[in-house]
Amino acid sequence: MDMQLKGLRALVTGGTKGIGRAIMQLKGLRALVTGGTKGIGRAIAETLAKEGASVAFCARNASEVAEAAKAMSATGSKVIGSVADVGNADSLKAWVAKSAADLGGIDIVVANVSALALSPDEESWKKGFEVDLMGSVRLVDSAMPFLEKSQHPAIVTISSVSGREIDFASGPYGAFKAALVHYTQGLAYHLAGKGIRANSVSPGNTYFPGGVWSQIETGNPDFFKVALGMNPTGRMGTPQEMANAVVFLASPVASFVTGTNLVVDGALTKGVQL
Repeated sequence: MDMQLKGLRALVTGGTKGIGRAIMQLKGLRALVTGGTKGIGRAIAETLAKEGASVAFCARNASEVAEAAKAMSATGSKVIGSVADVGNADSLKAWVAKSAADLGGIDIVVANVSALALSPDEESWKKGFEVDLMGSVRLVDSAMPFLEKSQHPAIVTISSVSGREIDFASGPYGAFKAALVHYTQGLAYHLAGKGIRANSVSPGNTYFPGGVWSQIETGNPDFFKVALGMNPTGRMGTPQEMANAVVFLASPVASFVTGTNLVVDGALTKGVQL
């Protein structure tokens, strides 16, 4: 992870031992990331690779998978891109099995893919259920035999601020993102005895070229202006800012962090998380 600390000035007490000397400790670990060709998913996969982890990622578009794998391989880490459909149970399970064989095991799984089902129709509810929720459940279930053998097992699911409060995505998208937080915290509780950590990250509005907010900026500039104005920072987040949170939670540095939902939204949401 590019911590971007060069040139900054900091005071650290107790820096000779313990927490004051923490590093990411991801070198040699093996990570799976769903939806790794663009946006937050790509930033997660790239950051893990830069930190020395071996990474297997999947997406549905073959040409985008090939391009992303080639680019990420420049980090020097082992990076394997595969075509797989997270909404298809057989496709997802086959990808997990192949990735585990290629990497020699699994230490980290990141459930990132979303169907972005915003419409209230029944088809959108079905799609959100299969991709957002069951895609995450099947990923974890398929990887569990390998996580149980890992020395540093970690699960990170990608939720959303739409799972925390009612907003324009309060239909299938928000409902399943909320369910992901509950599911993940349940995993944390039940897997703690096995040393397997589980956390979720809830990104706020995240802008990148070709992404949803980029499309809204062009297609519905009035709504984009309203959404932008809701954030007190005056901007939207970047995929890298979301990835930094995910990679921290996935790393051994966060060894005592489990069952949390880390909100990364620039103070967009107003609810108090107690």
